[in-house]
Amino acid sequence: MATNLTSLVILPLLLISVIGCTESRGTVSEPPARTVATDKTDAHTADDSSKASSKADKLVNNSESESATRVDQSAANEIDWKSKTVSEWKELLTDEQFRVARKKGTERAFTGTYWDNKKDGVYKCVCCGLPLFSSKTKFESGTGWPSYWEPINEQNVATESDVSFFSRRTEVLCSRCDAHLGHVFEDGPQPTGLRYCINSAALTFDESTGKDADSDKPSE
Repeated sequence: MATNLTSLVILPLLLISVIGCTESRGTVSEPPARTVATDKTDAHTADDSSKASSKADKLVNNSESESATRVDQSAANEIDWKSKTVSEWKELLTDEQFRVARKKGTERAFTGTYWDNKKDGVYKCVCCGLPLFSSKTKFESGTGWPSYWEPINEQNVATESDVSFFSRRTEVLCSRCDAHLGHVFEDGPQPTGLRYCINSAALTFDESTGKDADSDKPSE
C-alpha cells in the first residue's frame, strides 16, 4: 500500500519535471535565434544606409566640384573688362604693364621677359587672362619681341589701323579687354605669312606640364 502511494506521488512529479524542462528548452533556444536574426538584419540595414549616404555625399561633392569648375571657367567672361577705370587697371598692373597694355606703349627690343622664351605653354593677356598665343606658333624673328605666326584663336584678338609715328600699321588688341598687345606684319613664316609682334609686358605665360599647349583653347 505504501509503495502504491509513493508511486502515485512520484509519477506526477516526474511528469511535471519533464513538461517543465521541455518548455524551458523552448523558451531559451528560440529567442536567441530570433535575436541574432534581428541583429543581422539591423546590421545589414545600417550598412546599406551608410553606403547609400556615402554615395549621396560623393555625388553632392562631385556636383559641387564640377559646378565650381564651371564657375571658374566662365567667371572671366562675366566681368565687364572694357568698363574698368584707369584706377582699377593701375591696381591690377605694374607700371610697365599699364604703360604698354593700357596706354599703347612699346617695350624696348630684347628687354622683355618672353622674347627668347622657348618653353611650351600658352601666352595669355596680362589684363584679363584670355589665351592669345601658343608656343607652337612662336618663332625667332630676330626683332627682339615675342613673335607668332598665328593666334591661338582668331576670335581672341582684334585689329585696327594705327597711324601713329607717321606710319600706317595694324595694331593687335585683346578682344575681351581691349589691351594693346603689339602689331601684326605681313612678313612672317608660312603657313600664314604673318608676324604678330607682341610686347612681353602685355602677356603672362602659362607653362605646359606634359600637356598639349593648345589644350587651353577657349571654347567657341
